[in-house]
Amino acid sequence: MFSMFLCGSKINKMTNYSIENIASIIKGTFVLKSNGNDKIAHLLFDTRKIIFAETSLFFALKSNKNNGHKYLLDAYEAGIRNFLVSETIDVAPFKNANIILVENTQLALQYLSTHHRNLFNITIIGITGSNGKTIVKEWLFQLFANQLNVCKNPKSYNSQVGVPLSVWQLNNQHQLGIFEAGISEPNEMQTLAQIINPTIGLFNYLGNAHSEGFTNDEEKLSEKLQLFTHVKQLVFCVDQPLVNDAIQSFANHHHTNLFSWSKAGNDAHFQFEVNEQIHVTEINYKQHKIIIPFTDEASIWNACSCLALVLMVHELQLFPLNLDTVLAEFKNLQAVEMRLQLKEANNNCIVINDSYSNDIDSLKIALNFLLHQGNGLNKTLILSDIFQSGLIDLALCEQVNELIKVNQISKFISIGNMFEKHKDLFQVNTQFYNNTQDFIDAFSSLTFENEIILLKGARQFEFEKINALLEKRVHETVFEINLNALTNNFNVYRKLVEPKTKIMAMVKAFSYGTGSYEIAKTLAFNQVDYFAVAYADEGVVLRKAGIKTPIMVMNPEKSSFDLIVKYNLEPAIYNLSILNDLIKAINGQEIGIHIELDSGMKRLGFDEPQLQDLLNTLAQNNHIQIKSILSHLAASEAHEHDAFTQNQIAKFDAFSQKITNAFPYKILRHILNSSGIVRFKNAQFDMVRLGIGLYGIDPALEVQKQLQAIGSLKTVISQIRNISVDESIGYGRRGTVNKPSRIAIVAIGYADGLDRKLSNGNGYMLVNGKKAPIIGSICMDMTMIDVTEINCQEGDEVIVFGGELGIEVLAEKLGTIPYEILTSISQRVKRVYYAE
Repeated sequence: MFSMFLCGSKINKMTNYSIENIASIIKGTFVLKSNGNDKIAHLLFDTRKIIFAETSLFFALKSNKNNGHKYLLDAYEAGIRNFLVSETIDVAPFKNANIILVENTQLALQYLSTHHRNLFNITIIGITGSNGKTIVKEWLFQLFANQLNVCKNPKSYNSQVGVPLSVWQLNNQHQLGIFEAGISEPNEMQTLAQIINPTIGLFNYLGNAHSEGFTNDEEKLSEKLQLFTHVKQLVFCVDQPLVNDAIQSFANHHHTNLFSWSKAGNDAHFQFEVNEQIHVTEINYKQHKIIIPFTDEASIWNACSCLALVLMVHELQLFPLNLDTVLAEFKNLQAVEMRLQLKEANNNCIVINDSYSNDIDSLKIALNFLLHQGNGLNKTLILSDIFQSGLIDLALCEQVNELIKVNQISKFISIGNMFEKHKDLFQVNTQFYNNTQDFIDAFSSLTFENEIILLKGARQFEFEKINALLEKRVHETVFEINLNALTNNFNVYRKLVEPKTKIMAMVKAFSYGTGSYEIAKTLAFNQVDYFAVAYADEGVVLRKAGIKTPIMVMNPEKSSFDLIVKYNLEPAIYNLSILNDLIKAINGQEIGIHIELDSGMKRLGFDEPQLQDLLNTLAQNNHIQIKSILSHLAASEAHEHDAFTQNQIAKFDAFSQKITNAFPYKILRHILNSSGIVRFKNAQFDMVRLGIGLYGIDPALEVQKQLQAIGSLKTVISQIRNISVDESIGYGRRGTVNKPSRIAIVAIGYADGLDRKLSNGNGYMLVNGKKAPIIGSICMDMTMIDVTEINCQEGDEVIVFGGELGIEVLAEKLGTIPYEILTSISQRVKRVYYAE
């Protein structure tokens, strides 16, 4: 399987491609041709996300993380019969298939998408900048969708592969295209500019995002402006001097018509006056008064960008637009959720709320996410009518029905009128409601139990009301886990190991406090080779959740051998006593085991003098197969102990060879942990063990820069009190102030895992980006922080660690290691998992 995918909308008759057409367009050569008339509607490069195999073309993409050619047979076995490759392959296994050879599969994908774009003579808006691209794109879609049929990027698909995906969706029903483009290094934008070929440009904001690939802001800005080389009109803000100067120079060179805006009183085509109110912001332009339901600076900026583009379109009459209708829509703009979140719901349910937009392509993405979550739970889809799809209702319902089948949906709840008209199509358990209120009125009579529920609704259906009914009301402290960061970290280390070297992921201790199943599911999806748990019951949880990857149990107990056998777990054997106990318990049944050696750590493991007795015992029990041999490094991160570490590695090599030489089958060997992977590349053997590095922590600075913290512990302000100098705070009256102060009580305490050593100013939290020292003693369920100098209110979010406040800061203050902090987070703290 490969780590990304691309699947497009069904192509209409005007752009119906055959595989022979595509070969001609991309100048490819057939190395196997069975039927040149095969119709292609979908482009993909992830065998885990195949939906419409018969009409899909598989691109074997290559990157520094993976090679799609490894998954050609997987794609073939899943029903794919059309392939694009850039390596010479044996075509014999691919009967009745078409295989096209090109020099570079990614370039071929981009060239095909460029060809497709050039078939359409419609207005295309191209958006770039450092921040806010996706939000501006989604808001423009919200503003225009009721008047025009709009094609846009799904979510933030703005990369070298995401943009071709997005443009491939264009069909002859679309009246407008809105595409964002993102780059991370020089010489990328020219390709995206050719694919999008925008007629209107919008530069939103120059910030620090994605700066690491550029020498300075000037270079980054210059590269981003390449998107607008051929646009006729360009919208931007003059309030950033660097941007203003660069765009003025750019426009002079390319003869571009500029439409500038300002909210700071600078000379601009559109002058906006901004008035922030309690819950809304008023933007005034001439006689127009525009209301947006946001007050934060970023949202105001993004809304002004959208407003300037709308006003320019109206002024030039670029496409039909009812200005008053669009301006009225600003008050209905919705916050754009950039991630899919899994949250606990009532009755052992999980809810995925993806209701900020509803179109067929984002539905595919959300359903695929649903498919790979919640094994053992029934899958439920709550879906509103889909507007502006470019398809007649029957064709759209047929596509949705197909998606329901391939994504194993067992219950389909439709809200609106569209799907009920074609209810005979749907063969699953179906319920139909005319509107959201009808569903809410019926909710008390409905049963949701042991289900994973996807909410996907157009914004006018107000699915947030449904989410509020379903979501479990629990403790307001949450531990947010970013599954994208986990995948990033896994890939960072995967690049450091040899292609033949396997990776074992450590998911013991509730995956270092982050949640075993959800972490394991994500890693299994990314093709990790092995899991390791501390005790058998942790492995049982994974097996019951549908994890099929091999699992090593590091601390097997005699009482758990029956579970180990029943759930196909593999115990690590560290002495003859536990081996003999296992032999008695399994009574001749076949089992895989791991042999742990002591190479110097002096913890668990066989010593060299015991190896012969071990070999003799195993020779008499050939129903036991050694899966791997392992040992633990004591100080792989410490340079001062490198000689000791090298000695450990040498001992392990010698001891383990005595074992492998005694058996005719392949036995894996592994000794490196996260730090060892970085520092002792010559000792990778057959497998490495990845632990704390997965969770974003590595002592090696060059690696730490590439890692992302996967967890943020957050709580909320429950109450704010004004305290005078003669009053005290908390138990033992240990909290005092030397001036009148504002104290916030937050909903986290030592029962949640917050160490009491952080009391009385030793620790702090972040409130609205500012440090709030802990005052007084940390209580069981709450903590007091000093917010005297912070503008905040009850209900505001508080960061305990995560983001700007790294877990390493807390570890240093407590004189401990990040492992201990992560594993100390109480089970009563709700884990919220999300993916971009």
